[in-house]
Amino acid sequence: MSKDLEKALEQIGARFMTLDDIYNVNKMAVIGFGDPEIPFKPEHLASQIKIFPEGQVVVEHDDGSIVGSCSSVIVNFEKDYGVNHSFDDISDNGYIRNHNPKGRNLYGTEVVVHPDYRGLKIGKRLYQARRAIAKAFNLESILFGGRIPNYHKYADQLTAEQYAQKVVDGEIYDPVMTFQLKNGFEFKAILPNYLPTDPESMKYAALLEWKNPDYKPL
Repeated sequence: MSKDLEKALEQIGARFMTLDDIYNVNKMAVIGFGDPEIPFKPEHLASQIKIFPEGQVVVEHDDGSIVGSCSSVIVNFEKDYGVNHSFDDISDNGYIRNHNPKGRNLYGTEVVVHPDYRGLKIGKRLYQARRAIAKAFNLESILFGGRIPNYHKYADQLTAEQYAQKVVDGEIYDPVMTFQLKNGFEFKAILPNYLPTDPESMKYAALLEWKNPDYKPL
């Protein structure tokens, strides 16, 4: 499976993350998030590669520098988590020791693009990579808790649920959620206290899901 998936990633313009990448990925992510406390640390990335190497992906520039990355874990979402989970719960505080090879869902834990390379469809390639992973493992869907960074501008007028619905309806633009909706994800629910260190999203996240059209129930 890894070889076939590796070829699929090559066609997208991505590849598996390796242990040799982890410090460069962390440096890139710190720049991308603008906060050294947000992205996964090298020790987290090393654990993720050890446990689920096929779920960790990078995109390189022509000069070999890493300009984007994404991380993921397989879980049985409805059975083991549901809407009452936090980022630390679903990511095992970044170490993904909760990875379930027999799970039905790919859960995206982190995606970041270097700011100097935004607008070049790097993010789109990373999401194509996640779709390739979901199809390779015959997973039912991809899920993740997406930040809603513009919510703080509306928090005195709207609940988080009302805000998300207005983004879905196209009445409000949100840089994260709007992008995901345009890329085939559906809004499922609001996750309270998902990211306690995210003041822009007021600690909330939007649970988003992409259904794998090739999924075959076993």
